[in-house]
Amino acid sequence: MKAAIIHEFGGPEVLRYEDVPDPKPRKDQVLVRVRACGLNHLDLWARKGLPGVNLPHILGSDIAGDIVEVGEYVTGFKVGQRVVLAPLHFCNQCEQCAAGRQNMCREFTVIGNGVDGGDCELFAVRPVSVFPIPDEMAYREAASVPLVFLTAFHMLTGRAAVRPGQTVLVLGANSGVGIAAIQIAKLFGATVIATAGDDRKSERARELGADYVVNHYQQKIGDEVRKITNKAGVDIVIEHVGPATWNESVRSLKPGGVLVTCGATTGPKVDIDLRFLFSRQLSFLGSYMGTLGELHEVLKLVFSGKLKPVVDRAFSLAEIRAAHGYLEKSQMFGKVVLDV
Repeated sequence: MKAAIIHEFGGPEVLRYEDVPDPKPRKDQVLVRVRACGLNHLDLWARKGLPGVNLPHILGSDIAGDIVEVGEYVTGFKVGQRVVLAPLHFCNQCEQCAAGRQNMCREFTVIGNGVDGGDCELFAVRPVSVFPIPDEMAYREAASVPLVFLTAFHMLTGRAAVRPGQTVLVLGANSGVGIAAIQIAKLFGATVIATAGDDRKSERARELGADYVVNHYQQKIGDEVRKITNKAGVDIVIEHVGPATWNESVRSLKPGGVLVTCGATTGPKVDIDLRFLFSRQLSFLGSYMGTLGELHEVLKLVFSGKLKPVVDRAFSLAEIRAAHGYLEKSQMFGKVVLDV
């Protein structure tokens, strides 16, 4: 089969489009012909070199396609079904997995990070990670959902426990997590303040449901949040940017507010003033992906039309270098997808 693969770490130039052996599915797996695979910033970091990424390596976390082979021990699926896959790798045997907390499993990693991913033509997977998709849903749309919608759903519901009437600040409205978080927060009855870098992205954020949009290049986020909330601050900050926005995110919180973070796009190191933390009784929470149960919940909302994936642009698998280059510029609004 054809695959986009790296044999060394570096820039987009290390990506190669070449032949690799077809996967040999076990009797307890299904074989999926990949039709689309969504890109994430995780692909960029893994390409540059993350701990746990072994070479050679195939990137790609968000896989949609057709089942072409069903293992002897597998029931409930058939050849020809259109499916999307959970971007989760876990043992499915430990105490955490048995309790439904797959993202706490010792073996947990993201498909395309600690294990090979879906930037290829065929992918073998356990049926627990396979979800049928509606006939009317395009492969590109399906491949734009799993990682970012699960991440945002876990941040808002599993970690921050969003409630109707709260105010939520979402950093980076044009990102996959930002697009999902705006919609999920609105679905739960929250007021949403989003940040965006230009007028086009601001308008798109409002179309998704953002009540207010702050230009994070031209305005101080904390100052604007105080104006919008009449100096009260927000209940929840959805943070995934890191040092570039951290201080403004903390400033934006009301006393007793919650900052939940899932990433470090601009770097891993931030400063915390402990006096500010305890005197205002703030909560800083980490969030890593989500559980299979949460993925079931969020997919139901997507399939019913209550949440909508946004596709910015598609590239062919052979154009993998151009796709990575485009994603690195961060000019997109929505997901960058590979057509396989």
